[in-house]
Amino acid sequence: MAIKFEILHECKQTRARVGRLTTPHGVVNTPVFMPVGTQATVKAVPPRDLKEIGAEIILGNTYHLYLRPGHDLVEEAGGLHQFMNWDGSILTDSGGFQVFSLSSLNRISEEGVLFHSHIDGSRHFFSPERAIAIENALGADIIMAFDECTPYPCEHSYAKEAMERTHRWAMRSKQAHKRPDTQALFGIIQGSTYADLRQESAKFLVDLDFPGYGIGGLSTGEPKPLMYEMLEVTVPLIPKDKPRYLMGVGSPDCLMEGTIRGVDMFDCVLPTRVARNGTAFTSQGRVVIRNATYARDFSPLDPNCDCYACRNFTRAYLRHLIKAQEILAYQLLSIHNLRYLISIMQGLRQAILEDRTLEYVRSVLSSYDSEPYNL
Repeated sequence: MAIKFEILHECKQTRARVGRLTTPHGVVNTPVFMPVGTQATVKAVPPRDLKEIGAEIILGNTYHLYLRPGHDLVEEAGGLHQFMNWDGSILTDSGGFQVFSLSSLNRISEEGVLFHSHIDGSRHFFSPERAIAIENALGADIIMAFDECTPYPCEHSYAKEAMERTHRWAMRSKQAHKRPDTQALFGIIQGSTYADLRQESAKFLVDLDFPGYGIGGLSTGEPKPLMYEMLEVTVPLIPKDKPRYLMGVGSPDCLMEGTIRGVDMFDCVLPTRVARNGTAFTSQGRVVIRNATYARDFSPLDPNCDCYACRNFTRAYLRHLIKAQEILAYQLLSIHNLRYLISIMQGLRQAILEDRTLEYVRSVLSSYDSEPYNL
């Protein structure tokens, strides 16, 4: 097995648990938020700074790296770790979500997906075998099966058809995987927002005995309570000894809500994306630093944060950088947002170990004017 997953403690109040995920490149403490390095870089954040803020695992994306610079080049460079100079753990998505979301013209068949590059319009084809071959070449510690991600909303009949195709593609992905000793292949549960389909998908994929499971097709526009409902019917069907990964989720409330429902791993581009728009997550709630109210605010962005930006710069200075469109603004705010999410997950792990999970969740969510949903 390429990975080892151990449960260290299960919360007495909720389904939350603390785990230790060991990959060929180190230990990842769960529950964990994973910064997204779509194109072999977390936007505006060098690997040195990722280490300083406590990142233990980051993501790359098969679709984007296939288009440029090309998986063959990355393999020639020694794999994704060496190419981007990151010695921690890496997970690569199969590219399924991007094939469906970025390509305005795609054609789905049983064999795979014919799509047009969002860069230059050129035609390409991904089958499960092709996607896994690319992921094998990239060399991440955890790779994802090729799946069909349905939009929200969609009809039950279409969601079922896509789910069943995802199941067949999961079997083909597993058969195509050539490096099971060094790369763990996770299956992806689909079914849109239909409880019966989510349950059916979970049961089918669990029978295939993947070393871990992604929960895909959520956070695609559905109301958050509906996402939590899908987690409540899905997560209990995933074996306790396998890591559970909620794909594409990264706001503070969703991290808390997912964890108390038993999710172990999360990722999202949100913290770096909103940073580039001048927004910060803080212990005092969201701060839109470009607002005029901060023009003469010489306090730290977040007095409770230990990141480089908060230790060294003021809100007034950060606002100046944003207004002047200086690159440093995007670097500092991205570092802060990632550090904030990583730090609240560190605090959440400690709270779970001490069986005070709900108290901690409520303290975090109080800054965002919300209570844990349906608890």
